Amino acid sequence: MSKALDGVRILDFTHVQSGPTCTQLLAWFGADVIKVERAGAGDITREQLRDIPDVDSLYFTMLNHNKRSVTIDTKNPEGKLVLEALIQKCDVLVENFAPGALDRMGFTWERIQQLNPRMIVASVKGFGPGPYEDCKVYENVAQCAGGAASTTGFDDGPPVVSGAQIGDSGTGLHLALGIVTALYQRTLTGRGQKVLAAMQDGVLNLCRVKLRDQQRLERTGTMKEYPQYPNGTFGEAVPRAGNASGGGQPGWILKCKGWETDPNAYIYFITQAPVWAKICNVIGKEEWATDPNYATPAARLPHLKDIFAEIERWTMTKTKFEAMQILNKYDIPCGPILSMKEIAEEPSLRKTGTIVEVDHPTRGKYLTVGNPIKLSDSPTEVTRSPLLGEHTDEVMTELGYSPEQISALRTAGAI
Repeated sequence: MSKALDGVRILDFTHVQSGPTCTQLLAWFGADVIKVERAGAGDITREQLRDIPDVDSLYFTMLNHNKRSVTIDTKNPEGKLVLEALIQKCDVLVENFAPGALDRMGFTWERIQQLNPRMIVASVKGFGPGPYEDCKVYENVAQCAGGAASTTGFDDGPPVVSGAQIGDSGTGLHLALGIVTALYQRTLTGRGQKVLAAMQDGVLNLCRVKLRDQQRLERTGTMKEYPQYPNGTFGEAVPRAGNASGGGQPGWILKCKGWETDPNAYIYFITQAPVWAKICNVIGKEEWATDPNYATPAARLPHLKDIFAEIERWTMTKTKFEAMQILNKYDIPCGPILSMKEIAEEPSLRKTGTIVEVDHPTRGKYLTVGNPIKLSDSPTEVTRSPLLGEHTDEVMTELGYSPEQISALRTAGAI
């Protein structure tokens, strides 16, 4: 069966997480991703957070599946010629260098267009045009600059960054969509274009409900869905909301049986309006279904803390899975707090390919995240990440270099 992106060739100049997330996703959909690395070193994550000496780290392997690796010294004149040949053969160049790095290598947008007018150049940057566009950004900086940290955590504590990599991986996902969109437009125009995904912009896009709430707060001075209501105070900016969604469906994380020793013995419980009577019956508070202080969503808002305390008295008598089984019978929205250990051991995630086991020649078998997007006509097979420079000769041959020429380039230090 053919793949969705069969025939698309990606020149991958990315490293660490944001760019590799993007190119790995494209590779999963069938694109031929050629990862360009420095000889002898490669992507810095090959050696970061190693758990086995002298073996590519899980950090690298889990972000670079289904790719080919070539080593090129772009400062070497002969190496630069190899790169030019690759640009002429590829459809997309993806990079997440520091601002201006590609230009300093001699590959400005104008030069790339001369070599290949159909080339799409896709970039991850920390910030878009503005006062901070030349600043270097990492995951947690993006979360802070994009509005996520200021709205995460509890009101009596400092801002908190999320365990979800919304700055790096989140921006990589945004960039992948931009690339596919540009490829589609190229079928109509025949022209390449630049694609930019700024990390601040990507985080903000994922925090759009908080920008919504900022405008609501400025208009009304309060937000009844937040835990600060009715007894707390609101300032000028959207506050941290703890575990509340801040939306129209009040929810909170509640203790379950075993919470004293298990840090993940909790469940997220949503007091959805259409099933309020069922919630009352389950927790033994049938009278709340008709009590004027609890019967309507608006009436419940000032009493949410008391309501969740009462629900928690019930959830503490059940394990999170027992509670979920009971609540699901009545269509009451809930979800267990799953640890990474529980997720890694969940059979259903293995069956769908969301978690996959991969065999690596030096690491052995390891678990990784599979393609989160499932296409019925383009199933994903996750293959291992490449060894450093593993495909250099193969790619050079495809470019038309003879074995003698490849040997000469290697002797010259170009590859």
